Amino acid sequence: MTQTEHFVLAKRYRLLHALGHGAMGTVWRAHDELLERDVAIKEIRFPAELDENDRVVFYRRTLREARAPARVRHKSIIEVYDVVQEHARPWIVMELIEAPTLEQHIKEQGPLRPEDAAALGRQLVDALEEAHAAGVLHRDIKPSNVLLAPGRVVLTDFGLAVTNGSSTITKVGTFVGSPAYVAPEVARGEKATPESDLWSLGATLYCAVEGRPPFDYENVMATLSAVLTEDPATSQRAGDLGPIINGLLQRNPKRRLSHARLAERLERASTPKRSASSSTPPEGASVLSSSGLPSRRSGAHRARQGPSNGLRPYLVFGLPVVGVLAVVAVLLVLLGGGEDEPSSTAAPSEGSTPLSAATDVVVVKAKGGECKLTTVVGREGGAAGTVNNVRVLDGQVARYNSVPMDLTVSDGKICQVVINGEAQPAKAGEQTYRDIDRP
Repeated sequence: MTQTEHFVLAKRYRLLHALGHGAMGTVWRAHDELLERDVAIKEIRFPAELDENDRVVFYRRTLREARAPARVRHKSIIEVYDVVQEHARPWIVMELIEAPTLEQHIKEQGPLRPEDAAALGRQLVDALEEAHAAGVLHRDIKPSNVLLAPGRVVLTDFGLAVTNGSSTITKVGTFVGSPAYVAPEVARGEKATPESDLWSLGATLYCAVEGRPPFDYENVMATLSAVLTEDPATSQRAGDLGPIINGLLQRNPKRRLSHARLAERLERASTPKRSASSSTPPEGASVLSSSGLPSRRSGAHRARQGPSNGLRPYLVFGLPVVGVLAVVAVLLVLLGGGEDEPSSTAAPSEGSTPLSAATDVVVVKAKGGECKLTTVVGREGGAAGTVNNVRVLDGQVARYNSVPMDLTVSDGKICQVVINGEAQPAKAGEQTYRDIDRP
């Protein structure tokens, strides 16, 4: 029995036993003697090496962790009940969820089927959309921060979350986050945005179907360097989820799928495709219900029902991630010339026909340099299809007639764009054209 066990916090919360330990503290199962219910309490311990100023910063971060989810009420975001200051440190009281994390499920049951991962992602997108609308960014979405609870998927650990109006409390020269799931712009030291959370969601979905993150190296430096300079290996198990993951793992934040489009595509991808001769999944398959959670046919459900496979339920709340110091500056040096060249997926043609006279829906000509462009061609019902990165060499022309589509060009001065016979403004800098269709 530890010294803290069975201690009554704030004359109300009786600590029962520890559920997990981390570098920054302990998560306890406790009983709220006022409301007669069990809760989870995160005990935050200050690292011994912190000076007084750092302790103030650390305490502010703890309060922010509590306030961020408190600003958003959603079934897929952990609910915070109370924050208590006792024993010279903060304690966060939250709902008790007895369920494995996605990380544990993958380790014990194997990767998810694409439609199961899509159903899980669908719930997380809803939660993120609501959080982002309230000005809350999570900044640390990863499998260990996703709980697979009965009837719901729950996003936990807002220790790195930021809200509109809050100042950053990460020291200059410090990287905080999970390297395998952090967005490239955040790894470069830039300000996090809602698109940064969507990148992390894409990396989490990649891990859900592949069993590993898209960038999986043994040390932090190598992982962050890959995030900044490499394209992830193509998923071999993603199926219809593959284009969605690719649409999220775009190094340029402006090219990532939006909340609305992402939600629609995940909804479609979460619908199982069954043959006419079979209406029952094979025995032992990892099946998630339409809510995105382990169903009664899945191994994860059987693990929760009894000890037949030697597993038992887990309750894990992520503890704040330890900062990895002094890597951002080194990584900027590693970048060299910036992004990798996008792969050519079109066959641009030479031609002297005036662009305005072309009958094609979209015509892009490179003049004065190499034009880089990204196309997202839609499918029936408005769902986006394949994301293509294209290079158009100086003097060449790329033509498109598959619509609807979105188009992003690297530079409006170099990339001369004509849509339905109408020349687009030649403005320097990246330009995006949305929902292109026939006239």
